[in-house]
This record gives sequence, structure tokens and C-alpha cells, in this order.
Amino acid sequence: MGNIVGSAGAVASRGVSAASLVGSDDGAAAAGQKSRDLAQRWQDINGQKNWVGLFEPHDHVLDDTLREEIIRYGEFAQSTYDAFDCDSYSKYCGSCRYSKKKLLDTVGLPNRGYEVTRYLYATEDFDSPLKMLKHSNQPADSVWSTVSNWIGFVAVCTDEKELRRLGRRDILVAWRGTVTDLEWLSDIEDVLAAPKRGRPAISLTDDIKVDAGFWSLYNSAKSDSRYNQTSVREQVNKEVLRLLDVYKNETDKLSITITGHSLGAALAVLNAYDIAQELQSSKNLKPTTPSACCTIPMITVFSFAGPRVGNDAFRKRFESELGIKALRMVNINDLVPKVPGVFVNEQLPELSDLLAMLPWTYSHVGQELKLNDQDSHYLDPAKATIAHRHNLEQYLHLVDGYGRYAEHPPHRDITLVNKGCDFLKSVHFIPAQWRQVQNKGLVRNADGTWTQAPRELEDIPTPPTKV
Repeated sequence: MGNIVGSAGAVASRGVSAASLVGSDDGAAAAGQKSRDLAQRWQDINGQKNWVGLFEPHDHVLDDTLREEIIRYGEFAQSTYDAFDCDSYSKYCGSCRYSKKKLLDTVGLPNRGYEVTRYLYATEDFDSPLKMLKHSNQPADSVWSTVSNWIGFVAVCTDEKELRRLGRRDILVAWRGTVTDLEWLSDIEDVLAAPKRGRPAISLTDDIKVDAGFWSLYNSAKSDSRYNQTSVREQVNKEVLRLLDVYKNETDKLSITITGHSLGAALAVLNAYDIAQELQSSKNLKPTTPSACCTIPMITVFSFAGPRVGNDAFRKRFESELGIKALRMVNINDLVPKVPGVFVNEQLPELSDLLAMLPWTYSHVGQELKLNDQDSHYLDPAKATIAHRHNLEQYLHLVDGYGRYAEHPPHRDITLVNKGCDFLKSVHFIPAQWRQVQNKGLVRNADGTWTQAPRELEDIPTPPTKV
């Protein structure tokens, strides 16, 4: 098992072509060319022109530089799952297992060139419809928190080599989704019932409404929590604005990129909207356009398996008025992107005025890259479940193979697909759900008994800096 973990992490951390993995001159030359390519084209890759010409759904053509960037940001989103302590027997359940300094290296993403500057913590209102936070089963007086969960991080690119490769400085926000099958299946059950019960919404203006459950998680605070004296909304916005001030002289070569999977994708959309609103209202600036100088940084969302977040007025404000760019990766067989709401929301625009009057009407934002797990030669259709089709590593596998399954071997290690599920064909001999904490966190004492391993001091959750 150790060999499986090590090889998968090594391949995943590079995210490059198969040729370069074996060290060929051609592979090295191709990697160098793509680095120069990204530096020159980063605005288009981040959606300045809404990705026109970068992917063709009918021909299954995907620009290779865009493909690698989608996977790179998807791996940042995956890191929030890999680092999350969801063991209900642990007194640190609901926290991140690692300190900011160690996070990316420990989850298999070394040498990415980003410095994690802030951890994000969320809480929920008592009557929140999501109920997605994880809590320890240990006595309340012995656990790190009874009401808060670690839900992501803010980072910024600081490495000179990576800055040159990217062509700009990138501020990154990565959001975690729900972490167990039962959690998000419960979420789906709730939203699928929306047409019968009426899904609650929160009004941001007279016209703009967003899902109440997502907003509650994003905007809730608790005075009795060391970690949520302020909402995660305030935490993330404060940190992004701080970083923008630090790098205020680089506005023309600075991006804000937000990523997340599932519930994390919904939070990414809300966060992008919120930051853009803040920048426009506080500085009276206009969003970046292809024909104008960069007045505010380009804000881009790369989301995976995301549900709808707001109504059509929210979509119009998000896309047209705030100028946010969003690329949504969607497996057409995944149920989560179909909720909340009714399936005709985007398919029948002539009914949008009528649908807008209904409490469960929601619209997707941005551009959609449609994936299909049935296109992969490596996945077993007989093993397809709701959970497997929603799995983030499966999404990254589908992006990697988009339009080239027959002609090329996978660039990413297919072992990663089964890291948290069992979707690969048995002929590949990869065990199901192979990634786990060694001995489930237990260590053997000198007297032969087994106990939970103590965390290193630097990995114990500490209260975040006040915002």
C-alpha cells in the first residue's frame, strides 16, 4: 500500500505529460513550450474571452494548456479533502490535519510555488438546511471545536519560477465540499424535494436571490467559537483584500482564482461574486474586459460538480455586470449539478420570466465543460454509482482524457481515481478507497497498547488571526 500511495502522489504532483514523466528530451521541450505558452496566454486560459475556441464540445477538443490548468486547480481543490480530518473518533475532527506551512507538501503537491496564508473556518446556523459540518464524538471539553470546521484556504504564488511560468501573480482560494457519501446524498435529497416544499432563498437585492443553505454556511458566525467569531465570508474577503493591498503595484499582472468541488463549488461562486462586489463598490472600478486595461484583477472560478447557487438575476449580475469568469466541469451523469431547481432552467430561456417567480428556480453561471464518465476506457460502467460519478478524482481523470482516450494513455496516474472510491475496471488491479491514514491514526505504545497518535504541535489548530 505504501508503494501505491507514493507513486500516485509523485505522479499527481507533477501534472505533466507522460513523455516528460520518463524524462525524454521531447517531453522536456514540450513542457518548456507550454510554460511559455501559459505566460503569454494566461488571460485567455482564465476566461477573458469566455474560453471561446479553447474547447469544442461536439468534437471533444480541449486546449492542452487549459486542460493542465483545470487539473492544476482541481488538485488544489482535492487537497482540501486529503487534508481534512473527518474521523469522528479524533478530538481534532473537523480540522485540517496539517499546518499552513506543511499543507501542500504533505498532500502530494510539493513545489507548487504557492504560500498558504490563511485557513478558512465555517459554522452553521442551528436551522441550516445543509447540516454538513463534521464533529468529534469525544466529550465537548476535550475537542478542538464543537461548532466550526476547516473548509479551505487562501494562498498566493510567491515562487519566482512559478510566477514566470504563470505570467502573473495568482491569489488562490480553495474550498472544500462535503466529505462523506451520506452528507452530500442528504443534501441532494433535500434539494430534489424543493419543487414540492419550496427551497428557501436569501435575497441579496430585490431581484437577486441565492440558496439559503449555501448562504448560511458562507455567512454564519458564532460568538462562542474561537474560530468563527467572524463568518468564513469575512475571513476570506479580508484576506484576499489584504493580499491585493500587498501586491497593489501588480494589478495588471494579478489574478484571483477560486476553485472548489460540490458544495465547495457553490461556495466558490458565492465568494467570487462577493469579492467582485466588494472591489466594485469600494473602488468604483469596472471589471476587466478584453479591450480595457486591467482596473481590477481578473476573477475566475474553476468549479467541479457544482450545484446551482442563485436565480437568473444572480447569474446576470455575476456574468455581465461583475465580469466574473466561471468554467464549470460537469459530468453529465452526475446528479449534483442538476440541483437545486428544475432541469429546464437553462434549457428553456423563454420560460425564464415565469420560472423566476417560483421559489425553486436557479440558474448556473459561466461556461460548462461537459464530461461523460462513459467515455473513459478505464472506468467500469458496472461500478457507476451516484458517489463515484460525483468524485473529484474521477472528474480530473475525465478532464485529463477529454477527447484523447483512444489516441493517448492517461497523463495522470489512473490509480488516483480509486483514491476515495471504486470506479476503475478490476483489470487495473487498483484497490478501492486506498488512501487512508496509516492504522487509522492509531499508534502502538511501549506497553503494547494502541492509542490515537498525538498531533505534532505545529499541526494543532490555532485560532486564526482576527479579521
